[in-house]
Amino acid sequence: MLSLDVRPIFYVIGALLSVIALAMVAPMIADLAAGQDDWRVFAVSSGLTLFFGVLLMLVNRADRIALSLRQTFILTTFAWIVVCAFAALPFTFAEQRLSYADAFFEAMSGLTTTGASAYATVQSLPPGLLLWRSLLVWLGGIGIVGMGIVILPFLRVGGMQLFRSESSDKSDKVVPRAADMALGFGWVYLALTIACIIMLRLAGMPMFDAINHSMTALGTGGFSTKDTSIGYFQNAGVEWTIILFMFLGSLPFVRFISMMKGDAKALWHDSQVRHYTAFTLIVAGLLALYLIAKDHLAPMEAIRHALFNCVSLITTTGFSSTDYLAWGHGPVALFFILTLVGGCTGSTSGGIKMFRFEILWLALRMQINRLFSPNRMIPLTYNGKLVDADVIVSVMSFTFLYIALIMMFAVLLGLTGLDYVTAISAAATALGNVGPGLSPMIGPVGNYEPLHDFAVWIMSLAMLLGRLELFTVFVLLSPSFWRR
Repeated sequence: MLSLDVRPIFYVIGALLSVIALAMVAPMIADLAAGQDDWRVFAVSSGLTLFFGVLLMLVNRADRIALSLRQTFILTTFAWIVVCAFAALPFTFAEQRLSYADAFFEAMSGLTTTGASAYATVQSLPPGLLLWRSLLVWLGGIGIVGMGIVILPFLRVGGMQLFRSESSDKSDKVVPRAADMALGFGWVYLALTIACIIMLRLAGMPMFDAINHSMTALGTGGFSTKDTSIGYFQNAGVEWTIILFMFLGSLPFVRFISMMKGDAKALWHDSQVRHYTAFTLIVAGLLALYLIAKDHLAPMEAIRHALFNCVSLITTTGFSSTDYLAWGHGPVALFFILTLVGGCTGSTSGGIKMFRFEILWLALRMQINRLFSPNRMIPLTYNGKLVDADVIVSVMSFTFLYIALIMMFAVLLGLTGLDYVTAISAAATALGNVGPGLSPMIGPVGNYEPLHDFAVWIMSLAMLLGRLELFTVFVLLSPSFWRR
C-alpha cells in the first residue's frame, strides 16, 4: 500500500471548512435583520463547522503546504464531500428542515453550481436560507474556476492539460504561483458579481433578489428566490442582464485576466469562445424563428425567450423565463442536447465543454482525411498549440465515460420508479450540473422534492462526478493508485 502523508490534505480541508463557517455569518445576519429565529441555526452550524475546521488545521499544520499528485487527487474529491457534508447542516437544522439526504443534495447542488432544489417551494423560505443557497453557488463557482484552471490541468484530467498554467508545467507539485492565479480569478469574479447586482437593481429588481440572482447567474448555478425563477419578475431588462452574466460566467476566466493586463482581444482569440458564441447564437436564432412561426410571438419577445433559455441551459445555469416544456417536443429534444454541451473550460459551467467538442472534431477530420490519404501527416493544433495523442485519447475517454454514466444513472433512477424522460434528463442534468430536467416533475417549474432518498443520493454522486470531471474520482477506484 501507498505510504501517504495525509496532513496536507486534512489541513486544506480544515481551511475550506473554516471559510464555509465564516460564510454562514452572512445568512445569520440576514435572518437577524428580518427577525427570523433561524439565525440560531446558522450560529450553531457555523460554530460546529468552525470547530472542526480549526481542529483539522491545528492538528495537521505544517510550515509549507505542497501537494503531490496522489495527494491532490485525494484532496480534490474528499474536499467537496466533506465541505458539502457541513454545508448541509443549516438545511437540516432549519425550521423548514430537510432530511439529511435532501440537505446534502441541496448543498451539493449549490457547491457544484447545479441549481437543482429539494424544496417544494422556495418563496416561503426565510432570507437566511435563500442567501445560503446563493452563497453556496457563488463560493462553488470560485472553487470551480480555480480547479478548472489550476488543479485539473495539473492532473491531466479529460484533456485539460491543454490549459495547464506555465507555473506548474514542469512540476509534480501544486506550486504557490497557481494559488496567486486563482486569487486573480477571485477578484474578477467579485467585480463581475458587483456589476451584475448594480445592473439588476437598475433594471428594477429588489436588492435582496438582485444579490441572490447575481451570485447564482455568474456562478451558473440557477438557484432563484422565486418558484417560477426569472419568469416571476416579468421584466425584459432583468432577463437581458441575466443573459449577459450567465454567458460571462461560462467563459474562461483566464481570458478576463489577460484582458485586464492589456490584451483586449484575449477572449476572441480563444478558439472555444468563438465556436461557443457562434453555436449559442445559431441555436437561439433557429429557436426564435420556431417560436415566431409556431406560437406567433413578437420577434423581440421570441428572441429574448429563445436566447434566455438557450443560454441558461448551454451554460448549465438552469434559470427559466417561462415554462419551455410547453414549446413542444422539438425544442425539448434540443434542450436535452444543450445540457450536454456546457460552456468553456476555466468557467463556472459544467457539461462536456466546448473545447472537447473541438478536439473531437479535429480527431474526426483527421480520421476522415486518413481514409483517402493514409500517408499524409496532419498535425493537430488547438489555439496555436500542438495537440498530443494523449490529449485526444483523454478527451475521447472522457466523452465516452460521460455518455455511459448518463445511461447508467438513468437506469438507476428508473429503478426508483421515475419514468424514462424524467430519469434520463435527471441523469443528464445532474452529471452536467444543469439543474432542471425535461419532465413536468423536475422541469423549469418543478423540483426534486418528490424523489426517493436513493434517487437523491444517486444524483448527488452524479453532480460530484460531473463537477470533478469524472476521472478525478474514478482514479481513486484504481488499486494501482494506492500502491507504492
